[in-house]
Amino acid sequence: MYRIVFATGNQGKMREIRAILQDTGAEILSMKEAGAFLEIAEDGKSFTENAVIKARAVAQVLFQKNEFQDDCVVLADDSGLEIDCLDGEPGIYSARYLGEETPFRVKSQDFLRRLEGIEEEKRTARFVCAIAAVWPDGEVNTTLGTIEGRIGYELKGDNGFGYDPIFYLPEYGRTAAELSDEEKNQISHRSRALEQMKPELMKRMSR
Repeated sequence: MYRIVFATGNQGKMREIRAILQDTGAEILSMKEAGAFLEIAEDGKSFTENAVIKARAVAQVLFQKNEFQDDCVVLADDSGLEIDCLDGEPGIYSARYLGEETPFRVKSQDFLRRLEGIEEEKRTARFVCAIAAVWPDGEVNTTLGTIEGRIGYELKGDNGFGYDPIFYLPEYGRTAAELSDEEKNQISHRSRALEQMKPELMKRMSR
């Protein structure tokens, strides 16, 4: 069976990824499940650069092992929130904003505080996700997915993770954290980036 190894230890992401890629028929593993235990310095200047850095780092470890030299691809994502009235903050620093160990609820409350008094039409924001695929032959593919929305006025919803509770989707009348898993996986930035990657995955997996 073909294996897709995803360079993350985030279980929320892995649930989404497995649901979105289940129709590929591949076995989907996190980097730790594949035996890659490493800390990766995300020092790129864009979401795409960081995704490539992570995928290459895990690929370098795994592709040295015989069991991962064929029928395997390493995927990585880098994703985050861009708030227009804050000049795109937190952007590529979304996970590191106020410190990596700071709960996202605290980070989200801080953005709500910073946006106090900002009218609704100026609270525009988007989630961005870059996906990178690194193959055993060294080829790299990348895709980019986005979803537009606004920053709400309070945290709402218990589903999802990260900044989902403050990311309001006007067309749904709910935050991303109020969507069901099925709804979110149809429209999310990660889903859009992975769906763009699927044709390349299916082409390579069918060889």
